[in-house]
Amino acid sequence: MKEISDQKRMVIAAVLSLLVIVAWTMLYRPAAPPPGTAISPTPSPAVPAGIPPAGAPTDGTTSGAAQPAGPVVAASVAASAAVVGDTAEKTIVVESELYRVVLSNRGAVVRSWQLKKYNDASRPPRRLDLVHAEAAQESGNWPFSLQIMGDAQSEQAANGALFLMTPSTAAASGAPLTVPAEIEFRWSDGQLTVTKHLKFDESYIVHVDSSVQRDGQPVAHRLAWRGGFGDFAAFQAARQMHAFTGLAGSIGVIAADSLGVPDQGSTPADRPGSFDVVGIEDLYFTAAFLPPEPPPGQPPPAVMTLSGRQLVRTAQQDGKAAQEILPEVAAGSTVSGPLALRVFVGPKDLEVLKSVRPPLGALVQFGRWFGFVAEPLFYVLRWLHQYIPNYGWAIVLLTIAINTLLYPLKLRSWRSMQRMQKVAPEIRAIQDRYKKYGMRDPRKAEMNKEVMAIYGREGINPLGSCLPMMAQMPIWIGLYSMLTVAIELRHAPWIGWIDDLSGPDPYYILPVLMAVLMYAAQKMTPMTITDPGQQRMMNLMPIMFGGMFVFFPTSSGLVLYILAQNVVGIAQQWHLNRSAPLKIPAKRAAK
Repeated sequence: MKEISDQKRMVIAAVLSLLVIVAWTMLYRPAAPPPGTAISPTPSPAVPAGIPPAGAPTDGTTSGAAQPAGPVVAASVAASAAVVGDTAEKTIVVESELYRVVLSNRGAVVRSWQLKKYNDASRPPRRLDLVHAEAAQESGNWPFSLQIMGDAQSEQAANGALFLMTPSTAAASGAPLTVPAEIEFRWSDGQLTVTKHLKFDESYIVHVDSSVQRDGQPVAHRLAWRGGFGDFAAFQAARQMHAFTGLAGSIGVIAADSLGVPDQGSTPADRPGSFDVVGIEDLYFTAAFLPPEPPPGQPPPAVMTLSGRQLVRTAQQDGKAAQEILPEVAAGSTVSGPLALRVFVGPKDLEVLKSVRPPLGALVQFGRWFGFVAEPLFYVLRWLHQYIPNYGWAIVLLTIAINTLLYPLKLRSWRSMQRMQKVAPEIRAIQDRYKKYGMRDPRKAEMNKEVMAIYGREGINPLGSCLPMMAQMPIWIGLYSMLTVAIELRHAPWIGWIDDLSGPDPYYILPVLMAVLMYAAQKMTPMTITDPGQQRMMNLMPIMFGGMFVFFPTSSGLVLYILAQNVVGIAQQWHLNRSAPLKIPAKRAAK
């Protein structure tokens, strides 16, 4: 056998070695790194400024020791941006003298927004939290989540992602941040990149800057308040929540059931137009989205847009399951690119709202028709409260002042009743002659002519006795609006069982007492009505009035005003009866 040469042996050895290496590589392939492990190819690509490199500590600890699951910042060769995110959910608390806000890095959203100066309507009261955690948890949507236009999949990904939060030291230690404070959230899956920057100060306004990009290109988006808003322990809380738009000081309220389709997964409905403020509110609190503050002397730009939708859920009301519709809103800008917003989250305190630019005082709805009465009454009542630190007694004093001013009208009404009482026998005789005729009989017109002739002869205005009541009605309506919407009256006590002048009397003592005093005042006032049916109706009026406030509860402050008015009225009527009593003449035959 011919011996193999050394050259051939070298070639065969090289081929066998190559086969062994290939087989070894295929049989003993290294395991793939688990998801979330940082990958650092060589050479390492550039990392965006401000983003820590993979493996670097982000919570202030030193490197070297094993660290718990932390932020992930990975460079992908195939992607156009670095992958940025975290591996665990974290929360951070921001506090000031006015509020306590809890933020989560899952979606970079708000989980709690408490106002330190206000309690809710629960028994016993708790610190008011404007975030409806139960509804938000059910729907999976929270305040300050994003609405990404035309891309529900990206929106869901961004609102469920674990953002990298800076500063992370406060989140790791659990210590709250005190204002002024700034927090930044960043997340990217390599294609979609989202950032949010929040700046808190001593006021109720937080500055929010947000940016959404896909492959480096800006994506249109809005900042949303999801899951409802306000004091959810209040009576009929869901009915008090509305969306709103504002332009040049005028506010347009949008009911929850007119926001899009009643399906939480549906596409939000855009409201036409551009505004200088949009937002969500309940009776006493608001979250108002505003553009950046304009330079001094310039009006705020009308660049805000609003889209809304309904959150329909089943809730327990008085121990029974009931369906409620909560509004959800998202605020954006007509200017494309990143969003720069101011968000006012706080009470509808008139002075605080008027200090904002643009002024938000119109959010305190004193009423379309009688606002001109309600607002001055509010300022007078607040002025009285400076000297009488109890709004209940301030209402009583306001009642005395109003009835004193209206006393000349009451005196005029009294003189009118004296003249009507003088001719009452003649009027009754005329009515007796025509009582056999029906109301549609043409001869009834002759009766009215005879009655009006007697009134003309004596110089009587038939409506003269109604003037005080007519003058009081705008005041009643104005007071009702003022006592309902003025946050100063919310949870303001009077005496004993009345611990909230803006709410109904829990034991209905005030309505019953009001009806009794109204009946007494009516009995002291001579009745000028001669028709027996109308007399019976007038006698039933106090009972009907008191029953209305029992079956349709209203603010205790309004009932207190009417009650005090009856007390003052009884005193005034007693004085009139003694100083100028009515002289009831003998019955005369009608001509």
